[in-house]
Amino acid sequence: MDDLSTVLDAIAHPSRREILARLAEGPARVTEIAAPFNMSLNAVSKHLKVLEGAKLIQREKQGRDHFIELSGAPLGLVTTWLQGYERFWNLHLDSLEDHFKKKRRKS
Repeated sequence: MDDLSTVLDAIAHPSRREILARLAEGPARVTEIAAPFNMSLNAVSKHLKVLEGAKLIQREKQGRDHFIELSGAPLGLVTTWLQGYERFWNLHLDSLEDHFKKKRRKS
């Protein structure tokens, strides 16, 4: 699987997106990340492994604690991919705007 597909797969799940949103606020222990979720610690750990596999997070072990930190660079792959569609949407939105301008002039 290519890197973009791996990142898209990782962010496809709402819980993983919530985890990333939490980590955007700063590093956290696994237990802190798991606290707001209605799932087992084991399930949260599985989500973290998917994010780690996509290189969206980094884990640092300090004693018994595992600290998780956001690594946003892979999200740049998604941004770059989406920018390829920006011209498409701009053209369509410009056409829509022209349509409504013509309609207003006729009124």
